[in-house]
Amino acid sequence: MFGRVRKASATLLGSVRTRTHTGRDARPHNLFEAAAVYVSARAEDDQERVDEAAGWVSPEALSFGVSELAYRAVVALARERGESPREVARALLGLPAS
Repeated sequence: MFGRVRKASATLLGSVRTRTHTGRDARPHNLFEAAAVYVSARAEDDQERVDEAAGWVSPEALSFGVSELAYRAVVALARERGESPREVARALLGLPAS
């Protein structure tokens, strides 16, 4: 299963590279970089940076990147806490334990 996810993300990664138009050095951004900047900017309540990152890739690619980031974060936290990914995900969302 993880191999399929990696293969799909590699395909998306190759197809969604774009260039920034911020006046700074124009360089390509990939969906994972966009997702990391987008999520961290949201956590810091930096709307300007959120908007910038959202413009780097298509909305679909950004959604995939954010989903992949969430998956990896939940797995890492679950390992760190010695809990199941389900328990961690529910706790992060403030849901009661099932």
